[in-house]
Amino acid sequence: MTGGPAELDTPDFGQGFLLLLFMIVSFVSIPLLNFSTAKRQIVLTFLALCAKINVIVKFSTMDKYISRKLEKEINKYIDGPEIIAVVGPRQCGKTTMLRHIAERLDKSIFLSFEDQEVLETFETNIKQFAELYINKYKYVFIDEFQYSRIGGKQLKFLYDLHHTKIFISGSSAIDLTINAVKYLVGRVLIMNLYPLDFIEFLGYKNKKYQEYIINSQSQLFESKTIKINEGWHKELLSLYEEYIVFGGYPRIVLETDNQAKIKKLKDIYNTYFLRDVKDFLGLTSNYKLSKLIKLLALQMGKTVDYNQLATQTGFSHVSVKKYLNFLEQTFICNLITPYYTNKISEIVKNPRVYFLDTGLRNHIAGDFNAIEERSDSGFFLENAIFQQIIKRGLVPQY
Repeated sequence: MTGGPAELDTPDFGQGFLLLLFMIVSFVSIPLLNFSTAKRQIVLTFLALCAKINVIVKFSTMDKYISRKLEKEINKYIDGPEIIAVVGPRQCGKTTMLRHIAERLDKSIFLSFEDQEVLETFETNIKQFAELYINKYKYVFIDEFQYSRIGGKQLKFLYDLHHTKIFISGSSAIDLTINAVKYLVGRVLIMNLYPLDFIEFLGYKNKKYQEYIINSQSQLFESKTIKINEGWHKELLSLYEEYIVFGGYPRIVLETDNQAKIKKLKDIYNTYFLRDVKDFLGLTSNYKLSKLIKLLALQMGKTVDYNQLATQTGFSHVSVKKYLNFLEQTFICNLITPYYTNKISEIVKNPRVYFLDTGLRNHIAGDFNAIEERSDSGFFLENAIFQQIIKRGLVPQY
């Protein structure tokens, strides 16, 4: 078919799929389904589905900045008393987003604890830090906050004695939990920033497609027919495949060459080991943990077998659970529990593993094949749906 709209029937997955749609829109726990058939129709349905989720992407006149949906949430609390803590994986856009917010606010300053002088002043002379960076400003942004080992205690001092609005960011939920939150109960709002979702991805790639997906969302819920120009249909499918194969890290999305994308994903993963693993675990050898992560990547979407992982990695059963928790807290993967009306059954049953970014997962697994060429295409698309659910702040179950 050439020219004019093509009529594409959305697949009928029965009550289970309709329940999935309803539960996503209703903001409740979501059972995941194994979408192993009708792959291209699933993709088209997913495009309209993710548009239903209220993601607003705007263009700035400077540097083609595209705001993240988290910005809208932050703006609600911009003048509230609470410290705002933004956490997420390295290189997902935290620094860029917070710099953008800081630039539009009067009397603001942006600091980074990668600056050893700033960090040392914060940890050894908090009164001098306040004199230099707090008293003169209405808004203070501190990037790479995880480098301070007494950050929570120092922030409590600043919060209790000063009225400056403070924003912090870090690449590990572990640091905020252990070193900060215990001092900041009732004083901090923790918000997660993830790699780009598909609507944000389209904002980088092609705004007209982004607007089309947002504007056509109602068709999914009012009719089983979605009308779309054949050329646009092919291009959207191509863009979506690029998105789920290479992921949503901004550095990767901005790169046009696939080999360069693969190299940069390797850099992101290596940086994770050099910084997060070294800083928080202090392992003398990364071999066992690297093997554990690869095994999980190859078992994407499947039920975790702790005993098998222990045998294959050489870790103890207890250590496997410890490191799985570490991988969750550092935004590599998530373990989701089954859905049962009996809550005891939910607790005792083993979880399934999904990755927060399919591009990073593909690097770990060594597989950047197209959807139609993959032996794991069903689990792969299931993980793609999981990503969208997590990025909406929901709690998925299977």
